[in-house]
Amino acid sequence: MKYQKWLKYVWVVLLFLPMTVMAAKDHGDKTEQDLMSDIANAKTPEDKGLAIANMMDFRNLGWKDSEAKMQMILRNRQGDESVRDVRVRNLEVIGDGDKGLSIFDTPRDVKGTAVLTWSHALKPDEQWIYLPALKRVKRISSKNKSGPFMGSEFAYEDIASQEVDKFTYKYLRDEQYDGMDCYVSEHYPAYKYSGYTRQISWVDKEHFRPRKTVFYDRKNSLLKTVVYKNYKTYLGKYLRPHEMFMENHQTGKSTKLKWSEYKFGTGFTDRDFDKNALKRVR
Repeated sequence: MKYQKWLKYVWVVLLFLPMTVMAAKDHGDKTEQDLMSDIANAKTPEDKGLAIANMMDFRNLGWKDSEAKMQMILRNRQGDESVRDVRVRNLEVIGDGDKGLSIFDTPRDVKGTAVLTWSHALKPDEQWIYLPALKRVKRISSKNKSGPFMGSEFAYEDIASQEVDKFTYKYLRDEQYDGMDCYVSEHYPAYKYSGYTRQISWVDKEHFRPRKTVFYDRKNSLLKTVVYKNYKTYLGKYLRPHEMFMENHQTGKSTKLKWSEYKFGTGFTDRDFDKNALKRVR
C-alpha cells in the first residue's frame, strides 16, 4: 500500500482519543466547592463559561490511564455503511495534553498500524506512526486539525484531549436537554488551525459531562452536531459515553462511535507512550 493511502487510515486513528476527556489542568489549591462558587458568582458570561469548563476538567482529574475498544461506523448520504475497529490507550498528563496510543485491528490492510499522539493546548500536537508493512516509524505533521479523514465526520480537533486553554468561553443560558438541566456555553477556538468559528455545548449540571455540541464552520454556518449517549461510571466517578453520533448537516453523512471494554488503572507509564512503544505494540 502506498504511504499516502496509509496516511488516510492513520488520521482516522488519531481521531479517536476520547473526546469527552479534558486534559488535566493544574487548579492549584481550589476545591470543588471553590469551583462551584466561581460558577455561581461569575460577574460576566465569559467568566462563567470559563468556570464551567474548569469544573468539567476538575471532575475528570485523576483517572491516570485507560484502555478501550472503539468501533467506528461510517454512513454516507445513501445509507451505505463501513466499519473500522481500533484499540485506544490513554495516559493522563497533569498540566499538558494527554498522551494517546491507537492500534488498528481492522480492516486487514492496516492491521497493526499504530499511532502515538502527544496532545498540547496551543502548540501543534506531536504524532508518530508505525507502518508494519515498512517496519518504520514516521513523524506526522499535525497542523491541519480541521480536515475530515477517510469519510469520517469527525475532525482531529473534535477528538483530541480538550485542554481548557484551547478555547475561550461564554456562558449563554440554562436549558433542559434530554430531561437534564444543562449549562449552554459557547466556545471559541484559541488556535489558528481550527476549522470552526465557534461551538455550542450542552453540559449537564449534575455530572458536568457534555451531552451535545453544535459546530459552526469558518463561514459561521451550521456544520454538524455530536450527541453523547449511554454514559457509564467507572471507578465510582469517571463518566464515559459508550456512543457518540456525529451528523454533518451540510453533507448528510454521519459517523457513530461505539465504545466498549473500558479499563482503568492498567499500569501504563510514559514508557508505554514513547516512540519506541510503537514498534512493541500488538
